[in-house]
Amino acid sequence: MNGAQREVPVERPEPKRLERLRRRLREEGYEALLVTNPYNRRYLTGFTGSSGYVLVTESRQILLSDFRYRTQAGFEAPDVEFVEHAARAEETIGECLRSLGVTRLAIEAESVTVADLRKYEAAWPGVQLEPVEGLVAALRAVKDDVELAVIREAARLADRTFDHLLGWIRPGLTEREVAIEIEMFLRRHGASSSSFDTIVASGERSALPHGVATDRRLGVGEFVKLDFGAYYRGYCSDLTRTIVLGKPTDRQRELYAVVLEAQETCLRGIRPGMTGREADALARDVIRRYGYEELFGHGTGHGIGLEIHEAPRLSPTSESVLAAGMTVTVEPGIYVPGFGGVRIEDDVVLTAGGAETLTAAPKQLISV
Repeated sequence: MNGAQREVPVERPEPKRLERLRRRLREEGYEALLVTNPYNRRYLTGFTGSSGYVLVTESRQILLSDFRYRTQAGFEAPDVEFVEHAARAEETIGECLRSLGVTRLAIEAESVTVADLRKYEAAWPGVQLEPVEGLVAALRAVKDDVELAVIREAARLADRTFDHLLGWIRPGLTEREVAIEIEMFLRRHGASSSSFDTIVASGERSALPHGVATDRRLGVGEFVKLDFGAYYRGYCSDLTRTIVLGKPTDRQRELYAVVLEAQETCLRGIRPGMTGREADALARDVIRRYGYEELFGHGTGHGIGLEIHEAPRLSPTSESVLAAGMTVTVEPGIYVPGFGGVRIEDDVVLTAGGAETLTAAPKQLISV
């Protein structure tokens, strides 16, 4: 894409998000949910502050935070009732629970610590606390049109970054210098940060699936694995490409061809209605057929959205059923200790008929 990053209108969260959550609460028999996960808080309200709680009942949605965020909450979440909590937030939450008559409260098991639970139990006598898992995460897995518009832009920015690197990268640079260039390009062109710690792994280090950048210098004839993403308007992209500095060897070409076949087979075959395990098998079976199964030790992909790793998972153990609107990565790899590794990754959105690939960076084996 040429020119500046396209502007995506900043819109309030879709009201349907809250409607879907309330329907789930009714189905599970909960009077209310206390949201403590910051990503879930942003998903439901649009509030981006670093501290706060959301209390959701059948008729009320209350955002509780401290004095620092009163004004910010007013313009980020104008349709949400704001309550400034006391120094001990549990006291103010308790007052809300009593005024609403809540006696059975769902709490987010993944983000409430044992210390938090003890504090809540002491502060809210008479309220039955019910730890729940994945209640909001399951809703977040299926993206609405507002979310998809932003994720598309994050994917385009990752593509632009890779295109920039192809004209910039050269032997002699350190992995860390390459990672800095990636992150600076992302920020200069609209990202607030990278989606995760940028991976630049060269030579034998490319066999490390999560080999974050070091001071190792890039050498001629080596694989360089580049895994990065744009954190753009609160949403993530995730792109991996593996290149060769110089002329690739026959062994490098072979590894790359197997991974590319596995990835493209999965991209063609993945569709709603499959389980994460079945989608994973599309790529894994190709790698197994060529005898490299033992060198592919991670899942084929994962959901992306507000977080870089979220539901669903594409792995040998995942029974999650894929649905239209889910955004996932497809990223098989082969990692040969002492030699090097290849991973190729794209972001896709599942559609009624299959999947649409959101990242468009070239995938043929590139020699720089």
